[in-house]
Formats: sequence, C-alpha cells, structure tokens
Amino acid sequence: MMASSYSAKEEDGHHSGSAGLGGAAIRTRKPDNTAFKQQRLPAWQPILTAGTVLPAFFIIGLIFIPIGIGLYVTSNNIKEFEIDYTGTDMSSPCFNCSQSFSWNSTTPCKCVLFFSLDQPFESNVFMYYGLSNFYQNHRRYVKSRDDSQLNGDQRSLKEPSKECEPYRTNENKPIAPCGAIANSMFNDTLDLFYIDPNGTKTQILLIKKGIAWWTDKHVKFRNPGGSNPNLTAAFIETAKPVNWHKPVYELDIDSENNGFINEDFIVWMRTAALPTFRKLYRIIQKKNNMTPTLPRGSYSLEVTYNYPVRSFEGRKRMILSTISWMGGKNPFLGIAYITVGSICFFLGVVLLFIHHKYGNRNNSSDVPN
Repeated sequence: MMASSYSAKEEDGHHSGSAGLGGAAIRTRKPDNTAFKQQRLPAWQPILTAGTVLPAFFIIGLIFIPIGIGLYVTSNNIKEFEIDYTGTDMSSPCFNCSQSFSWNSTTPCKCVLFFSLDQPFESNVFMYYGLSNFYQNHRRYVKSRDDSQLNGDQRSLKEPSKECEPYRTNENKPIAPCGAIANSMFNDTLDLFYIDPNGTKTQILLIKKGIAWWTDKHVKFRNPGGSNPNLTAAFIETAKPVNWHKPVYELDIDSENNGFINEDFIVWMRTAALPTFRKLYRIIQKKNNMTPTLPRGSYSLEVTYNYPVRSFEGRKRMILSTISWMGGKNPFLGIAYITVGSICFFLGVVLLFIHHKYGNRNNSSDVPN
C-alpha cells in the first residue's frame, strides 16, 4: 500500500521546496486567506418575521391605493376627443384621398370631416396627430439621421453622415435634412372650424409655436450660418428630401420657425417608442375665463391629405385633449397603483390570518414529560 502524507501548509497553499523545481514553491489557485477573498466580511442579513412583513404590506397598500385613486380620477377628468380620418371606409369623406394620393402626387387632396363635442373644453386644448402601425423605433430608422447636420455644422451639411443612406444624396447633391426620419416627416395640414347654430363657420386659431421641447429648439437643432437670416443662401447646393414637396428653408415664412428649427420638424424628429403614437401638432389657447376654449357644438376638420399610410396599413387620427398636473390622459398609472396596493393589502390580510391561526401552534402544544 502507498501512504500519502498531509501537511497543513500545503492546504494553505504552501508546499515544500522539494516539490518544486529548484526549491521554488508551487503556486495554487486557492485564494489568499483574507476576510475579503474568503467572504468573511461583516454582513447584515434581515430576518423576515411577521412583525416586519405584515406592517410593510399594509403600509404599501394604504399608501398606493389612495394615490392610485387620485391618479385615476385625475386622468378621467381630462377631456379628450379623437377622430380617425384615414379614409379606409367608403363612407369616409377622406376615402378618395386615401385611394389616390401617394408620395409622388403633386396636387394636394382635401377632405372635410364633421363632428360635435358633447362637453366644452375649458382650459388650453392640445391638438395631436396620431399614427398607427408606424415603427419609428426600428433600429435602422432611428439611426438614419445626422445630428451634426441638424445642429448647423457646415461640414456635415455638405457631407452628411453615411448613416443617412439611402437618403444621403439626391442628384449628386447632399440632402438637407438627410435620413429616413426626415424623409418620412408628417405633412398633413389640419384646420379646425367651429360651426355656429346658424351655420356660420369660424376658424379656430391654432398656435404652431411652443410645441417642441425647449432643449430641442435651442440646443439640438440650429440652422447653418448662425444668425444669418438668408436660409436660401445657407442651404445652397443642397437637395430637399425625396418625399418632401418643398425644401427645408420654405417650411415657414416666420424666420424663427423655419429651416432646422421648424417646430413641426423638431417634433417629428423625436422618434416614438411604440408603433401607435401621437405627436403634438397645435395648441389652442384659452382666451378668457368667461368662455370655454372649445364650446359645446358642431365642428369641422378640414384635412389637406398629404401623408399616405396605405403602404404600411397605417391609420391617421386627430386628437383634441386637455391636460392636468400629471400630463395627458393616462389611466394606466392609476390602475397600476390601485392593483399593486390591493394585492399588498390582500396579502397582508391573508398572512395575518395565517399567523394568527398557526403562528403560536408550537408554543401552545403539549410537551410530553
């Protein structure tokens, strides 16, 4: 039989010099005998007992349920109206426009939709356009832009980023703004009219400035040439996006809302996370406290149909909405708080019952002599 020897030094990672070449010690993979490497550092491990778990469940429930009710009631008090003007149904006033219009159409198609508001909209009203089945979150679509060009960089204006392909150049000229996002910019025109009981139409004033984020308007987007008001000269030797009907320096007659700093363009360039989304289009400001912003009654929406959606089976809609301190209408947040709070309160009741019935069973049981 062969006998094996044991050495405490070898267990600690130290071997005798005769075992190595030339008396050198053999290194092992065993960690050093320190508190950190041997995981002997001081630690705190909570011990969950009925006295700590039950109050936590009841406190979370009692806090979350009232917050959820408040959020849900606030969301329901927000007034919202939505009308679809895609024109897929033959009975729709926009049916002919949806069937005949395409990106290559040069003559705009117009349609009028009539609707009524059952309740007046008292505070400022925000008009949105909504799209469905439009995947702005696609990876290649999101990357198809040149932020340096949008920030007014002259070099990027003449030599756009390769990320903009295939919307980087057109007719051997750089496209400004380049990329798929800018090329697919929403360009329907929406006009709202109030119809008096006697049949007179009154156009509602729609504010087009103040719809973009301040940081986007004043930091991320800038026109080339600095403060030069002549945008035609600033964008010389550039081409408009393929699907646009006019160049970027003709988006608005107002110099503070033209070119890359056009707020409709800025709003579109902030891509949505989901395929069904809405973007702010206009603001209807409240004139005084005596009359509602949009009184109850009949209205007409006149649409200049420029944006085709049949190619991707999308839908278009117009939304009128008020807001509150929590933003727009969003019942999900209130429902989520109520659901979590109710579950926690219910679990607290169940665990309290179990603890009351079975918690002290071992203490009350008879111990034999």
